[in-house]
Amino acid sequence: MRAAYDVASVREAESALMQELPEGTLMQRASFGLARTCAALLTDVEHGVAGARIVLLVGSGNNGADALYAGAFLARRGAQVTALLLSDHSHDGAVVALRMAGGRARTVTGPDDSEALSAIARAALVMDGIVGIGGSGPLRGPAIALARAARDSGSLLVAVDVPSGVDSDTGLIADPDACIYADVTVTFGCLKQGLVISPGREAAGAVVEVDIGLDDYLPAYGVALLDGLDVASALPEPQGVDYKYSRGIVGIVAGSGRYRGAAMLCVGGARQGGVGKVHFADRGDGVAAAVVQQFWDVTSSDAPPADCEFEAWVIGPGLGNDEESVLRVREMLAMEASIVFDADALRVISGYADVRDALIERGRRGDVSVLTPHVGEFRALGFGDALSLGRLGAAQVAARELGAIVVLKGPGTIIAAPDGTTFVDSFGGAELGTAGTGDILAGIAGSMLAAAQVRGEITDSSEAARIVAAAVGAHGAAGALAAADGRPVTAMDVVDALPDAIALLRRVME
Repeated sequence: MRAAYDVASVREAESALMQELPEGTLMQRASFGLARTCAALLTDVEHGVAGARIVLLVGSGNNGADALYAGAFLARRGAQVTALLLSDHSHDGAVVALRMAGGRARTVTGPDDSEALSAIARAALVMDGIVGIGGSGPLRGPAIALARAARDSGSLLVAVDVPSGVDSDTGLIADPDACIYADVTVTFGCLKQGLVISPGREAAGAVVEVDIGLDDYLPAYGVALLDGLDVASALPEPQGVDYKYSRGIVGIVAGSGRYRGAAMLCVGGARQGGVGKVHFADRGDGVAAAVVQQFWDVTSSDAPPADCEFEAWVIGPGLGNDEESVLRVREMLAMEASIVFDADALRVISGYADVRDALIERGRRGDVSVLTPHVGEFRALGFGDALSLGRLGAAQVAARELGAIVVLKGPGTIIAAPDGTTFVDSFGGAELGTAGTGDILAGIAGSMLAAAQVRGEITDSSEAARIVAAAVGAHGAAGALAAADGRPVTAMDVVDALPDAIALLRRVME
């Protein structure tokens, strides 16, 4: 598991570490790591460092100084380094170091500075040191023209710590036309939140972390990103003592005469989540018969079997808009089991005040509720204004107010628990942007919650959020596997890929 941190935590850690080190040590560590990464990149895409044209876009802060010192390292290895200074207050010592190493530095005269624009156009590598993690808002003045020139040049574009124009905490980009879009971002000490949250993560490109010694000074917890081992741990293989009921039971309330496929996809996901049994609620519309015909191992009835204790339920995919659907959601809110609310169940929560109140009451009781909205459903839930905080902050606000785990789907899906525990997915890609994949996610999330519950792993909402984040990861891994070698992906392809994706994840454990 990796963590990403906000600027305040990074600043505090840096301050504590700097008190124990000689002045300038952190900057030297950062700039050397930056230079080493750029040298490796040039070796991969060019003929090495010697003779390579490198342009530094240099702002007034420490970010610009990092770029200048890195440029000095590269100039000593024979690179032709030109620093374009965007401020009269550039770090004097760093400018001197670059010039002494054989590099050039000149102040940009304005947005139409032809010499600066020409240098960018001819560069093999452009280093973005305009604004660091303390910056906010879009780029301004001549920096906009230089950023656009860098984007259009075809040069390898490397951002220093965070791409200029990206908010380090939220990942928000105030002006998409006034922002650096890097091929690689070299970040110092730890991941920054804005590098893993969309749209900042798209602007960051590939992220390379440089160790500068912050680990012992950072908080124990940040925004978490699960790795393959974490996902595999939430999907353990059955043990010798396991049997059907010891592995948990998940119930599914999904589908309708109009949306039978949603039921199939939801059940298809649930069957792969580790439970011993999947039970489908028969609403008398023929969907249950179709599900059981497709999946012979799934049971069905018009009422939960008396001899079964359900650890989790999923309700909502393709449920429809009739009064019975509203009644089903109301009934389920009174249960103590973990419940995943998706699609039409979210519509009911959005549309009925008493249902929303019952959801909040579940949270007060300590029951686990999981909401899986895409952005449109998130707005319908009443949190459209919160999106101004960025996807991370918006999901956290909704989770806290509703007392539920909120899975805000989209690029870098956010999984936020009511207590503030938050995960960001790093497995899913654009291939999941097709009809029906959300139904699969709801099914596998409910199944994994049921299995984890019976194993005794869910003691609070933060632990439940970890399981849900693992479900999001497994879902994303299946999508990536389905899309391998450029294959087009449908929701059924994701269902079919789930067993192999889970097997690959489990092999990480060996």
